[in-house]
Amino acid sequence: MPAIQPLENGKYYHIYNRGINSDILFKENGNYEHFLKLYDLHIEPMAETYAWCLMKNHFHFLIRIKEVEEIKTENKILPSQSFSNLFNAYTKAFNKKYNRHGALFERPFRRKSIENENYFQNLIAYIHNNPVHHNICEHPINYPWSSYITCISDKPTKLKRKEVIEIFNDVENFKYVHQLKSNDLTINSFL
Repeated sequence: MPAIQPLENGKYYHIYNRGINSDILFKENGNYEHFLKLYDLHIEPMAETYAWCLMKNHFHFLIRIKEVEEIKTENKILPSQSFSNLFNAYTKAFNKKYNRHGALFERPFRRKSIENENYFQNLIAYIHNNPVHHNICEHPINYPWSSYITCISDKPTKLKRKEVIEIFNDVENFKYVHQLKSNDLTINSFL
């Protein structure tokens, strides 16, 4: 088994994982909502989020791990531990709700360092088009469990929307690239 890449402060990552044996992670809307609340609790203090998508049996996040001095909590735990805490807290709640036991997520969670702006832009479109790729909807605007709608909205958000839109130059180009990429993107080009 290859060594696990540590999450380094100041770097950008594609974080993704799925349920063990591709089992369902989110059975109902409340599951998605609870996972996102736990994400805010465990991940938001130590990372900036640029894109995300929760699917029934897997998820994707595009994040930047904050520099140590940017992290405003007294308890500065390792970024990988923050993700473990998120997965453990969600698993505990999920197991209790559905009367099950044992692990829910594959281990270790996957991470890929993002090294250039082109990859960054393509990854955002890939993440938002994941429901299209899996034939759940025809356009990312129709899927409620991703950051696509937040990116084109004016509502307050912790998502790094301004930076995301700047990568695409403007909102219209953001929409255009997402429409263009919906048929182009394959998981193999990113993983």
